[in-house]
Amino acid sequence: MFALVDCNNFYASCERVFQPQLKNKPIVVLSNNDGCVIARSNEAKKCGIPMGAPAFEHKELFEKEKIHVFSSNYALYGDMSSRVMDLLTEFTPEIEVYSIDEAFLKFEGFETHFNFEDIGRKIRHRIYKGTGIPVSVGFATTKSLAKAANKVAKKFPDKTSHVYVMDTDAKRIKALKWLAVANVWGIGHQHAARLEKIGVKSAYEFTQLSDEWVKKHMSVVGLRLKKELQGTECLEMEIPASKKDIATTRSFDKNYTEFDDLKERVSTFAVTCAEKLRKQKSCANTLMVFLHTNGYRKDLPQYARNYLLQLPFPTNSAIELSKQATLALKKIFRKGYAYKKAGVIVMDFSPENYDQINLFNNINPKHRKLMETLDQLNEGMGTHKIKLASQDLERTWKMRQEKLSPRYSTRIQEAIKVKA
Repeated sequence: MFALVDCNNFYASCERVFQPQLKNKPIVVLSNNDGCVIARSNEAKKCGIPMGAPAFEHKELFEKEKIHVFSSNYALYGDMSSRVMDLLTEFTPEIEVYSIDEAFLKFEGFETHFNFEDIGRKIRHRIYKGTGIPVSVGFATTKSLAKAANKVAKKFPDKTSHVYVMDTDAKRIKALKWLAVANVWGIGHQHAARLEKIGVKSAYEFTQLSDEWVKKHMSVVGLRLKKELQGTECLEMEIPASKKDIATTRSFDKNYTEFDDLKERVSTFAVTCAEKLRKQKSCANTLMVFLHTNGYRKDLPQYARNYLLQLPFPTNSAIELSKQATLALKKIFRKGYAYKKAGVIVMDFSPENYDQINLFNNINPKHRKLMETLDQLNEGMGTHKIKLASQDLERTWKMRQEKLSPRYSTRIQEAIKVKA
């Protein structure tokens, strides 16, 4: 039996943990640089705030409906997510963290000895007591059905108390007839539109299609999904693995036109990629830099380019990656454009301890020890306290976060103060 545990309105719930006066109040959370709405509480949804709504266009509605607006507090959300996932390991060793606010649990061999509704209630109680975050839990015989069961638990809290066990075929069919095909986990917008054109509107109707049609139009992935919804387990728990690509990208708080400004950003992105590589003990063989203008500013000339660079040797050195990223940026930078976003992507990884000697170019052996010292200092003193000179030590780059709440759980200076 699989379970999907999903945090209810996660970002809004994280804000409410430390500001309980916001309970039952409408909340929205904005994206990087306070651009658009990426999370809404149920109360905000009822006010008519759509997902992805540009913040500046809905400012009057925010004020009219007295909606509490927050900038994305990723430090807080990431820490609260880690706490939730750690607590879930108390119930089963087989856990797959699917996203920041949801995880799959596998209860193999529990069927004859345990009541899953009781387990679900215990999970909810443990998570809420330990973190203050409310969750919904759906149980079923496959991961895809567990997703569907979770939707039932969340949609009908009065009947399910946020826990739903899909343990009979009758429950499975009833849930799939209720679930719109566009809301099935694994069916994207294009497939949903194709299915609706032929009259398939529910998940159950999708399971009634022939295997041949599904395989022809949705490949073997779609066929696997159909089998899952019919109750045949096809998707195993995924074991965390090292990432195949690492990307660091950001939208800027304003448009930038000068090369030196972009160089500082790209250098910083390369340093961040290097840190991530070292954490998973990998080295990159290829690097890509991209930049583009603001596509929403139709009044400005548009430009977008990327440059793929084969590195002279595998490396996770911040010094080397920053140097190579700057070289790539020089290839694509054009004067006369207002740039809004840039990024660095490293790829084609090899193990850190695998050194392939090059006749002409090799990494400086001093870099490895230097990077170890850099990581230790930043870990002890705080992230990015020690920087490369190319990052411009006199300048601190920040996203626009005018509505940022305190990082209650990760910064001692911002912890809640209690007067006794």
